[in-house]
Amino acid sequence: MPTKHLVIDDAVPYADALFGQLGTVECLPGRDINAERVKHADALIVRSRTQVNAALLQNSNVQFVGSTVVGLDHIDQTWLAQQNIRFYSAQGCNANSVAEYVITALFHLAQQQQFDLQSKTLGVIGVGHVGRLLAQKAQSLGLHCLLNDPPRATIEGEQGFSPLEELLTQADIISVHTPLTTSGDYPTHHLLNATNLRLMRPQTILINAARGGIIDEQAWLTSQTQANIIDCWQNEPFINGALYQQADIATPHIAGHSLEAKINGSLMVYQQLCQHWHIAPQTQWRSQLPPAPAPLIVPEPADLQTMLAQIIKQTYDIQQDDIALRNPDIAQVQQAFEDYRRHYPIRREWAQHRLAITPHTQLNEHLKQLGFMLY
Repeated sequence: MPTKHLVIDDAVPYADALFGQLGTVECLPGRDINAERVKHADALIVRSRTQVNAALLQNSNVQFVGSTVVGLDHIDQTWLAQQNIRFYSAQGCNANSVAEYVITALFHLAQQQQFDLQSKTLGVIGVGHVGRLLAQKAQSLGLHCLLNDPPRATIEGEQGFSPLEELLTQADIISVHTPLTTSGDYPTHHLLNATNLRLMRPQTILINAARGGIIDEQAWLTSQTQANIIDCWQNEPFINGALYQQADIATPHIAGHSLEAKINGSLMVYQQLCQHWHIAPQTQWRSQLPPAPAPLIVPEPADLQTMLAQIIKQTYDIQQDDIALRNPDIAQVQQAFEDYRRHYPIRREWAQHRLAITPHTQLNEHLKQLGFMLY
């Protein structure tokens, strides 16, 4: 049988180790994957920076497209289906990473601005893979949660869900976690806009770690908030300079970039491609995984929020991701945006970190609920 040829985004971790058994692997930056490079490929594995459509694939041999990220706005699924090209998206692969990013950002902000997280109400817009996990983590920490998800409410009933207007009015923290869509019964493009953003109180913390364009950025600029946490932007990497300067935490679309999330995405696509080609998956690639992180240091006795914040900061210092791009010259920020994403430092999720049981029973319980390994 002729050797298969796979073109893979070079940001897909362990691409050679995972996919090498299936054929020859050619790794390219996502933005450099073009019609000429995929012409003779049998499979294409992408992340978010490659527009997959007729212009890319109509003269190629590609019969399988896998996306190791959860966003779908870069994929023309209708055209792929019309061409009988198998498509698979690793939905949910980075959900825990994004949920941990949001909780980490909130602890950082709470310590910086000296407020009690447990006294806050968190509004989660979009209760899918990420939103569900975020709400679970927040509730385990004592936050009250309001959930908005019209598609789920239509199917499951309205109990447990809040109308968007009610959430915007009552929540102290608002975090969006919907896909970016422009059609259908519940389009999300500019879901938060000049009309409904006025419903927020001036003390609201607004977070976008989902997709740029869900929040109207021009309207966001003129909305009074207590803080803005922004990981996803319109027109990346050419992000809005004024909004960037207003952000208390600004990061380059890396909320879902934990090592575990990337591996999950790669592995999910690999398994689907093996199934598509009727090849048994192998596990030798796992020998290349890095060792577990060193045990965390138990913090000095303090209030519960401070101790949790200190432990979480040992696993992921979100301020470093903000500092990495922080520059008054937006052109410099835009230039560094993609490079930082492509060379993002290894970040491990909480379940990979070990911590000795502390003398603080409530702290131990919170840590276990968040997924830390206690010994």
